[in-house]
Amino acid sequence: MSTIKIAIADDYKIYRDGLKVGLSPDDNLEVIFEADNGEDLMKGLETITPDVIIMDLKMPIMDGMEATKEVRKKYPSIKVLVVTMYDDDKFIIHLMENGANGYLLKNTEPDEIRKSIYSVHENGYYFNDVVNKALLKKLVLKNNLKPSFNQNVELTEREMEVLKLICEEKTAAEIAKEIFLSPRSVEGIRQRLIEKVGVRNTAGLVMFAVKNNMVD
Repeated sequence: MSTIKIAIADDYKIYRDGLKVGLSPDDNLEVIFEADNGEDLMKGLETITPDVIIMDLKMPIMDGMEATKEVRKKYPSIKVLVVTMYDDDKFIIHLMENGANGYLLKNTEPDEIRKSIYSVHENGYYFNDVVNKALLKKLVLKNNLKPSFNQNVELTEREMEVLKLICEEKTAAEIAKEIFLSPRSVEGIRQRLIEKVGVRNTAGLVMFAVKNNMVD
């Protein structure tokens, strides 16, 4: 498989160094860029294109929340994994709505960080135990947290099928195999779903499916 290029945005060099050490045993992962705040990150992205950004939330000058929004606007194909100390429910939903592809706590083990990088790279999202479907269900169905979806979304049978498989954490290639389409067609359907539902990325689609009881 080709190397997954990673950028780390965190104002603590010691954390960045620790992360690099944790990721170094895996030859498929390469840290190509580091930034100590969101502004530095955005400057760097003008010339360097990572596949995945590991984004701290609390940074000076421009924090991770702001930087995530900016990355979404300017570089929609780059995946953002947010790393933070906070596991507050409201926070998680807010991040997902702003286009984060996944959410990790600062004390996450290197193995799980590696797993999450592969997952956002291949599936477009990573929900760990902190953001599992049960929690999402609880959050999304609680009336005080209403993700904003387009009204009256009508999905075709094929779109429903693809959405369910996305929620099962299957990659485009796996979905393609299962429903006898090319990965490119699956990608097209996923893109159409994102536009129809009015979300920013695959993580948003999963939230939509949870909200509408389309997943178990």
